Amino acid sequence: MKIIAGLVIAAGLAVVPGVAHAQDTSCYDTNVPLTVEQQRLDDTLVPGGPAVGPALVKLAGFDGRVSEFTSKLCRQVVLKQAQQFAEREGNALWKAAVARAQSTKPLAHDAYDDRPLYWARLQLSTALRQWKPRFALSVHDRAALIQQFDWASRGLSDSAFPSKPGVRKIAVTGFDPFQLTGTNVRRANPAGAAALQLDGREITTPQGKVVLQAAVLPVLWGGFDEGIVEQFYGSALQQKPDAFVTISQGRPGKFDIERWAARWRGGSADNNNVGSYGSVPDAGGWPQPSNEFIETSLPFQKMIDAGTGPFPVVLNRSFCEWVIVGSQQDCRTDDPTPGRVAALGGGGNYLSNESMYRANRVRIGYGATNVLGGHLHTPVLGQPADPAALTDSAFEKQRRDIADQVKALVSVV
Repeated sequence: MKIIAGLVIAAGLAVVPGVAHAQDTSCYDTNVPLTVEQQRLDDTLVPGGPAVGPALVKLAGFDGRVSEFTSKLCRQVVLKQAQQFAEREGNALWKAAVARAQSTKPLAHDAYDDRPLYWARLQLSTALRQWKPRFALSVHDRAALIQQFDWASRGLSDSAFPSKPGVRKIAVTGFDPFQLTGTNVRRANPAGAAALQLDGREITTPQGKVVLQAAVLPVLWGGFDEGIVEQFYGSALQQKPDAFVTISQGRPGKFDIERWAARWRGGSADNNNVGSYGSVPDAGGWPQPSNEFIETSLPFQKMIDAGTGPFPVVLNRSFCEWVIVGSQQDCRTDDPTPGRVAALGGGGNYLSNESMYRANRVRIGYGATNVLGGHLHTPVLGQPADPAALTDSAFEKQRRDIADQVKALVSVV
């Protein structure tokens, strides 16, 4: 697969006054500019308060892992060794986050918190960006190294289904936290929390056993351009899964099963404050059918009738198509008009809609029409009541309720 991470990363760079944790100055150049996303590692809730990201990493016990990574990275002496290290450490971070999320032992900090993985990943990708290796490292090779670590830390290196006859296999994805400006830097994403709860699980249902493999997607247009959605779901297709379920945070108070995914980006800014507008681009190396809309094939009525709670579950039939591209839309709840350009899926025109579109485009491209596929939007997760607090019991309960209902809904598919 062609790696274009160097081009994508450049779009989000800016100079920052410093990094969020101490590093060996002989091994790291802290003057190297970071992405907008990485700069938020220094953000606080109150002036003079602790940086939110590193504080969450410490609460989850991942701070020692971060320190060990930054120390070991300095000892990598050739590119191949560094590549193996990045892949191994990324995968280890993912496995540690999943193990923590699914722990049956009491923990000092809420097991359902998805944020420590997000912020630890940013700390380690910051180290990779500012690392001064003992060997020549091209811009392209560094970008590839960062991508290799990033994808592994999202679950892409740990996505093999176990070989168990008679067990249904479902691939799912959640998302990173997003909209992290100001005190919103403490936001979580229940879809990411659900993915951590689901990865590797075997669930017993009245219809038999279901095993799941999960990953967490970035809230970055560039990450999607690199083909991360196709890489995860395309690899899943090689293992003959039964279903795909892309998951993201949607609107308050309800779960939406989206009927339509649209081949359109609306331009909203991502976690690097980068926007993208227009038709969803192709991903190099994967089959690219030209569907403007892709309809869900999930058993939505069965999911609605399953009686999961505490939130209502509905089928969202809405979509919009361009009458005149860029200036006039027609929004309805019936069926798209053949030949018209998609403008809006039921889940909008942001990355959640695009995750459904891309996952199912590659599914259709490979002719896997026997594999069910669609998108589940979760209710919006609020924030702790105290604007200076990282967490509280009501916030944790709501995240747990949403993630547990995702688990129940996915097991019905």
